[in-house]
Amino acid sequence: MLRGSRVGLRARHEEDIPVLRTELYDDVVNGSRAEGRPWRPITPGSKDSRLVVDDNEHGHVPFSVVELDGGTLVGTANLWGIDNHNRSAHIGLGLLPAARGKGYGTDVVGVLCHYGFVVRGLQRLQIETLSDNDAMLRSAERNGFVREGVLRSSAWVLGEFMDEVLLGLLVQDWKPARGA
Repeated sequence: MLRGSRVGLRARHEEDIPVLRTELYDDVVNGSRAEGRPWRPITPGSKDSRLVVDDNEHGHVPFSVVELDGGTLVGTANLWGIDNHNRSAHIGLGLLPAARGKGYGTDVVGVLCHYGFVVRGLQRLQIETLSDNDAMLRSAERNGFVREGVLRSSAWVLGEFMDEVLLGLLVQDWKPARGA
């Protein structure tokens, strides 16, 4: 398990899937805001590619996020679009509603940076998020990410176009948290 100050990132367990599906992906608003594609219901028990891990897929590394104190599942995190030639990747996360507003997002971003830069040897990490996602913007910036641009009206979300903010962090600009 990768450890932050408050959360750990571990392999996805089978029992995580129903919780993540119910609390994150079955929520139309959350699902529509988190995905770059239209929300659609997923049949219970089906192999949902967003949640079921394919260990042969090397360009996407999904984690379940758990509290270090007690091991409670609080969300999902991933490194995706991994480009080994250019040594870059994208990061993303989703916290269960009960875990939001507790500072976990900042810790998750920090642990993903450690994984990307130290474990994988990447040069650049990138985040794209909706311009009104203040929690993700704060979590990214607290970890050293810099706003590199705005993709105007690039995301169709629940009946309207929204701007996305592009943030980047280079390994030489990263300042790991103490104890990471």
